[in-house]
Amino acid sequence: MNSVNLIGRLVKDPELRYVSGSGTAVSTFKIAVDDFESKDTDYIQIVLWGRRAEALVKNTRQGDLIGVSNGKLKTRSYDATDGTKRYVTEVVAEKIQFCATSRKNQNQEIEDKEVDNMDEKMFKGTALE
Repeated sequence: MNSVNLIGRLVKDPELRYVSGSGTAVSTFKIAVDDFESKDTDYIQIVLWGRRAEALVKNTRQGDLIGVSNGKLKTRSYDATDGTKRYVTEVVAEKIQFCATSRKNQNQEIEDKEVDNMDEKMFKGTALE
């Protein structure tokens, strides 16, 4: 079973890019996840695709608390510009939950057209499924 569920704060504003050829949106970002038992913080790389990625970038920023559910842990490799092979382990998110915002106005709405079949809801506690 490969299922990852996390709650953490965005380390910096998420960025959006589009895959050349297909034009599919993708956002890669890090969240800081606190381990309350050991008082350590882990910084986890997350990947989010499609309209969910576009909605995340539009409606969140550094410091916002988000939940990742039904994610999958993936490892990939690539050739760096210096010719070395690099390995990356990241969580590919299936669902994102907006838990809390660092902004003073927490009643910001997400437009219903941002995610398929999503009604207009309040920013706080909204899920992107």
